[in-house]
Amino acid sequence: MPRVIVIAVLSLISLCAAAREVPVTVDDPYLEMHTGPGRGYPVFHVVDKGESVDVVRQRTDWFQVRTRGDKKGWVHRDQLERTLAADGSRMRIEDVNFGSFSNRRWEVGVLGGDFGGANVVSLYGAFALSPNLAAELSVSKGLGAFSDSEFANINLVHQLYPQKRISPLFTLGTGVIRTKPSATLVATEDRNDQTAHVGAGVRAYLTRQFVFRLEYKSYVVFTSRNDNEEIDEWKAGFSFFL
Repeated sequence: MPRVIVIAVLSLISLCAAAREVPVTVDDPYLEMHTGPGRGYPVFHVVDKGESVDVVRQRTDWFQVRTRGDKKGWVHRDQLERTLAADGSRMRIEDVNFGSFSNRRWEVGVLGGDFGGANVVSLYGAFALSPNLAAELSVSKGLGAFSDSEFANINLVHQLYPQKRISPLFTLGTGVIRTKPSATLVATEDRNDQTAHVGAGVRAYLTRQFVFRLEYKSYVVFTSRNDNEEIDEWKAGFSFFL
């Protein structure tokens, strides 16, 4: 199950990146495409005036573009600002800043910490339903002294003050966990159980597209035995938004 959801998260990221491609038309006599994001990389292709390219992504002042012939290369901001947008106006490049974070749609991050005494690493992808509310999909791997675990969660995340650089957040969600006991003295079986959790934390905008996140979650694991398990989790990490 976790492997399937990892593939789903990565697919969402790819679709998101593709959806943000912006078509522009070359207005200079030519547009130089470099093999990498820097003037030290050689020019390997030239796009003539009147032809179109798609802007794929940004790295500092360099932008990766794709031609209609599916060639990818890097163009400096100065040249890209002299291309034409779909409405015929000059291309406008807005710097990524806190305003961009407030209006983000997608976010991807990695967190690490403690899950009931075990080391845990999590990967998550989130889609903003509104400035305050986001739907989140995460997968995690826990490594403990007596057992390892893999779990996947679907969460709703509420950010209290999206217009501020630092804001508390609250989470509510459910998921599944697979526990693999590592005991060697007796034969044990892997367990698959459903979970539910609530949590709270803080998110802080750092710079450009990067965000710091700290959170606590309280899990209830609905086991097949007579009693359920309660597990505390602390994690911190970084994310970037698209």
